[in-house]
Amino acid sequence: MKELVVGVTGASGMIYAERLLMELEKQCRVHLVVSGTAGTIAALEGISFSNFSVICEENSDLAAVIASGSFRFDGMVVVPCSMKSLAGIAHGISDTLIGRAADVCLKERRPLILVPRETPYSRVHLQNMLAAHDAGATILPASPPFYQKPETIEDIVDMIVSRILDHLGIEHTIGSRWSGCHA
Repeated sequence: MKELVVGVTGASGMIYAERLLMELEKQCRVHLVVSGTAGTIAALEGISFSNFSVICEENSDLAAVIASGSFRFDGMVVVPCSMKSLAGIAHGISDTLIGRAADVCLKERRPLILVPRETPYSRVHLQNMLAAHDAGATILPASPPFYQKPETIEDIVDMIVSRILDHLGIEHTIGSRWSGCHA
């Protein structure tokens, strides 16, 4: 069973984190870290993370097991990833548990997926994304494709979550895959 960390930071798009947790809790052990601002935004967006079968960690707890490289976990997703969190991760600022766990992923060469939801991107955002990429993170913007002709918001969310799961090597049946123009 894979063991993963999910960090939720203060950007709109809590529905992506919620849907990811629905899938991960079925087959993984998950450590969930929700920043204070993310909690506020989740409430505004009508999302609650309290009903998931996950290990809840406090973002201020830099002594949590996931803060150490000697604790073995298989990867991390920050979804949604605020530009503040992205900047901290890109530049090695580990003053929160989310930042420290991300730093652990980078230094231990474990998968780290950052899902920025901001739009448009400024030059600073793009430079920080490039710095995070160069450090080893995967930048996976919440930019869904429309070739599958989504009919609901859930269809759109599933396309992004399916890509996250693909990058984590997690089997799933959500979303749809490109089958070519002539299929």
